[in-house]
Amino acid sequence: MNMERLVKNWYSTFAIAALLAAAPSRALAQDQHSHAGPGQELLQDLRSKGGALVRTVREATERFKDVNAAEAEGYHLQFGCVSGPDAGAMGMHFINGPLVGDGVIDASKPEIVIYEPQADGSLQLIGADYVVLAAQWNATHSSAPELMGQLFHLFEAPNRFGLPDFYTLHVWAWKDSPTGTFVNWNTNVSCNAFSGQ
Repeated sequence: MNMERLVKNWYSTFAIAALLAAAPSRALAQDQHSHAGPGQELLQDLRSKGGALVRTVREATERFKDVNAAEAEGYHLQFGCVSGPDAGAMGMHFINGPLVGDGVIDASKPEIVIYEPQADGSLQLIGADYVVLAAQWNATHSSAPELMGQLFHLFEAPNRFGLPDFYTLHVWAWKDSPTGTFVNWNTNVSCNAFSGQ
Protein backbone atom coordinates (compact mmCIF):
# COMPACT_ATOMS: atom_id res chain seq x y z
CA MET A 1 0.00 0.00 0.00
CA ASN A 2 2.79 2.46 0.89
CA MET A 3 4.51 1.56 -2.32
CA GLU A 4 1.27 2.28 -4.20
CA ARG A 5 1.03 5.76 -2.61
CA LEU A 6 4.65 6.44 -3.36
CA VAL A 7 4.15 5.57 -7.03
CA LYS A 8 0.96 7.73 -7.20
CA ASN A 9 2.77 10.66 -5.54
CA TRP A 10 5.71 10.22 -7.89
CA TYR A 11 3.39 10.24 -10.90
CA SER A 12 1.57 13.33 -9.56
CA THR A 13 4.81 15.15 -8.90
CA PHE A 14 6.14 14.17 -12.32
CA ALA A 15 2.90 15.34 -14.02
CA ILE A 16 3.01 18.71 -12.22
CA ALA A 17 6.68 19.17 -13.09
CA ALA A 18 5.96 18.32 -16.71
CA LEU A 19 3.10 20.85 -16.82
CA LEU A 20 5.26 23.54 -15.24
CA ALA A 21 8.08 22.83 -17.64
CA ALA A 22 5.73 23.11 -20.61
CA ALA A 23 3.97 26.27 -19.38
CA PRO A 24 6.76 28.78 -20.13
CA SER A 25 7.21 27.50 -23.67
CA ARG A 26 3.45 27.76 -24.31
CA ALA A 27 3.41 31.25 -22.85
CA LEU A 28 6.42 32.18 -24.96
CA ALA A 29 4.81 30.76 -28.08
CA GLN A 30 1.59 32.67 -27.41
CA ASP A 31 3.57 35.80 -26.63
CA GLN A 32 5.51 35.52 -29.88
CA HIS A 33 2.34 34.82 -31.83
CA SER A 34 0.45 37.80 -30.44
CA HIS A 35 3.29 40.27 -30.95
CA ALA A 36 4.08 40.02 -34.64
CA GLY A 37 7.01 42.07 -35.80
CA PRO A 38 6.48 45.33 -37.67
CA GLY A 39 7.10 43.67 -41.02
CA GLN A 40 4.49 40.98 -40.35
CA GLU A 41 1.93 43.55 -39.16
CA LEU A 42 2.49 45.60 -42.32
CA LEU A 43 2.09 42.49 -44.50
CA GLN A 44 -1.15 41.54 -42.72
CA ASP A 45 -2.43 45.11 -43.09
CA LEU A 46 -1.62 45.14 -46.82
CA ARG A 47 -3.35 41.78 -47.33
CA SER A 48 -6.41 43.07 -45.50
CA LYS A 49 -6.52 46.27 -47.56
CA GLY A 50 -5.84 44.32 -50.76
CA GLY A 51 -8.78 42.02 -50.03
CA ALA A 52 -10.98 45.01 -49.29
CA LEU A 53 -10.02 46.61 -52.61
CA VAL A 54 -10.80 43.40 -54.52
CA ARG A 55 -14.22 43.23 -52.83
CA THR A 56 -14.87 46.88 -53.70
CA VAL A 57 -13.90 46.31 -57.34
CA ARG A 58 -16.16 43.27 -57.55
CA GLU A 59 -19.08 45.23 -56.13
CA ALA A 60 -18.41 48.14 -58.51
CA THR A 61 -18.09 45.95 -61.61
CA GLU A 62 -20.46 43.02 -61.03
CA ARG A 63 -22.97 44.55 -63.45
CA PHE A 64 -20.27 44.71 -66.17
CA LYS A 65 -20.08 40.92 -66.49
CA ASP A 66 -22.31 41.72 -69.44
CA VAL A 67 -20.13 43.90 -71.68
CA ASN A 68 -23.29 45.58 -73.01
CA ALA A 69 -23.85 47.09 -69.56
CA ALA A 70 -20.33 48.55 -69.61
CA GLU A 71 -20.84 50.00 -73.08
CA ALA A 72 -24.18 51.50 -72.00
CA GLU A 73 -22.30 53.34 -69.22
CA GLY A 74 -19.73 54.83 -71.58
CA TYR A 75 -16.96 52.19 -71.62
CA HIS A 76 -15.54 51.49 -75.09
CA LEU A 77 -12.86 49.14 -76.38
CA GLN A 78 -9.47 50.74 -77.06
CA PHE A 79 -6.12 49.20 -78.04
CA GLY A 80 -7.55 45.80 -79.08
CA CYS A 81 -6.36 43.01 -76.81
CA VAL A 82 -3.17 44.00 -75.01
CA SER A 83 -0.65 41.17 -74.68
CA GLY A 84 2.99 40.99 -73.73
CA PRO A 85 5.76 39.05 -75.45
CA ASP A 86 6.57 36.96 -72.39
CA ALA A 87 4.51 38.17 -69.43
CA GLY A 88 0.93 37.16 -70.21
CA ALA A 89 -1.60 39.79 -71.15
CA MET A 90 -3.70 42.66 -69.90
CA GLY A 91 -6.71 41.76 -72.01
CA MET A 92 -9.27 44.04 -73.64
CA HIS A 93 -9.55 47.49 -72.09
CA PHE A 94 -12.97 49.12 -72.18
CA ILE A 95 -12.22 52.73 -71.29
CA ASN A 96 -14.48 55.44 -69.94
CA GLY A 97 -12.88 58.62 -71.35
CA PRO A 98 -14.61 61.12 -69.03
CA LEU A 99 -13.46 59.14 -65.97
CA VAL A 100 -9.87 59.06 -67.27
CA GLY A 101 -9.97 62.81 -67.82
CA ASP A 102 -11.45 63.83 -64.46
CA GLY A 103 -8.23 63.35 -62.47
CA VAL A 104 -10.14 61.61 -59.66
CA ILE A 105 -9.46 58.14 -58.28
CA ASP A 106 -12.57 56.46 -56.92
CA ALA A 107 -12.57 52.72 -56.15
CA SER A 108 -16.27 52.52 -57.05
CA LYS A 109 -15.69 54.05 -60.50
CA PRO A 110 -12.83 52.39 -62.38
CA GLU A 111 -11.67 54.21 -65.49
CA ILE A 112 -11.30 50.89 -67.30
CA VAL A 113 -12.96 47.49 -67.13
CA ILE A 114 -10.97 44.58 -68.52
CA TYR A 115 -12.20 41.54 -70.43
CA GLU A 116 -10.62 38.38 -71.79
CA PRO A 117 -11.83 37.10 -75.16
CA GLN A 118 -13.24 33.56 -75.05
CA ALA A 119 -13.11 30.88 -77.75
CA ASP A 120 -16.90 31.11 -78.22
CA GLY A 121 -16.66 34.83 -79.03
CA SER A 122 -17.91 36.03 -75.65
CA LEU A 123 -15.99 38.31 -73.30
CA GLN A 124 -15.24 37.43 -69.69
CA LEU A 125 -14.83 40.24 -67.16
CA ILE A 126 -11.47 39.74 -65.45
CA GLY A 127 -10.64 42.99 -63.68
CA ALA A 128 -10.48 46.75 -63.58
CA ASP A 129 -7.82 49.36 -64.18
CA TYR A 130 -7.58 52.71 -62.43
CA VAL A 131 -5.82 55.40 -64.47
CA VAL A 132 -4.88 59.03 -63.95
CA LEU A 133 -2.66 61.18 -66.16
CA ALA A 134 0.62 61.87 -64.35
CA ALA A 135 0.75 65.60 -65.16
CA GLN A 136 -2.78 66.06 -63.87
CA TRP A 137 -2.09 64.10 -60.68
CA ASN A 138 1.34 65.61 -60.01
CA ALA A 139 -0.05 69.15 -60.30
CA THR A 140 -1.91 68.69 -57.02
CA HIS A 141 -0.08 65.83 -55.26
CA SER A 142 3.48 65.30 -54.03
CA SER A 143 3.53 61.50 -54.34
CA ALA A 144 2.23 58.76 -56.61
CA PRO A 145 -1.43 57.83 -56.20
CA GLU A 146 -2.56 54.90 -54.13
CA LEU A 147 -5.91 53.24 -53.64
CA MET A 148 -6.73 51.45 -50.40
CA GLY A 149 -3.03 50.88 -49.71
CA GLN A 150 -2.05 49.83 -53.25
CA LEU A 151 0.45 52.06 -55.04
CA PHE A 152 -0.07 52.88 -58.71
CA HIS A 153 2.55 52.07 -61.37
CA LEU A 154 3.95 54.83 -63.57
CA PHE A 155 3.83 54.23 -67.34
CA GLU A 156 6.16 56.73 -68.96
CA ALA A 157 5.88 58.13 -72.48
CA PRO A 158 6.58 57.05 -75.09
CA ASN A 159 4.50 53.93 -74.52
CA ARG A 160 2.61 51.45 -76.66
CA PHE A 161 -0.66 53.28 -75.97
CA GLY A 162 0.53 56.63 -77.36
CA LEU A 163 -0.38 58.34 -74.10
CA PRO A 164 1.52 60.86 -72.01
CA ASP A 165 2.94 59.63 -68.68
CA PHE A 166 0.16 58.04 -66.63
CA TYR A 167 -0.35 56.17 -63.38
CA THR A 168 -2.19 52.86 -63.46
CA LEU A 169 -3.38 50.20 -61.03
CA HIS A 170 -4.71 46.93 -62.39
CA VAL A 171 -6.92 44.92 -60.03
CA TRP A 172 -7.42 41.32 -61.14
CA ALA A 173 -10.66 40.98 -59.20
CA TRP A 174 -12.32 38.36 -61.40
CA LYS A 175 -9.36 36.23 -62.57
CA ASP A 176 -6.44 35.10 -60.42
CA SER A 177 -2.97 36.27 -61.32
CA PRO A 178 -0.12 33.99 -60.18
CA THR A 179 2.25 36.95 -59.80
CA GLY A 180 -0.09 39.17 -57.77
CA THR A 181 -3.50 40.78 -57.71
CA PHE A 182 -2.22 44.27 -58.54
CA VAL A 183 0.40 43.65 -61.23
CA ASN A 184 0.11 45.02 -64.77
CA TRP A 185 0.43 41.70 -66.62
CA ASN A 186 -1.58 38.60 -65.76
CA THR A 187 0.06 35.36 -66.90
CA ASN A 188 -3.34 33.62 -66.76
CA VAL A 189 -4.80 36.00 -69.37
CA SER A 190 -4.57 35.32 -73.09
CA CYS A 191 -5.46 37.25 -76.23
CA ASN A 192 -5.41 34.08 -78.38
CA ALA A 193 -9.18 34.17 -78.92
CA PHE A 194 -9.24 37.87 -79.90
CA SER A 195 -10.83 38.25 -83.33
CA GLY A 196 -9.48 41.72 -83.99
CA GLN A 197 -12.84 43.49 -83.75
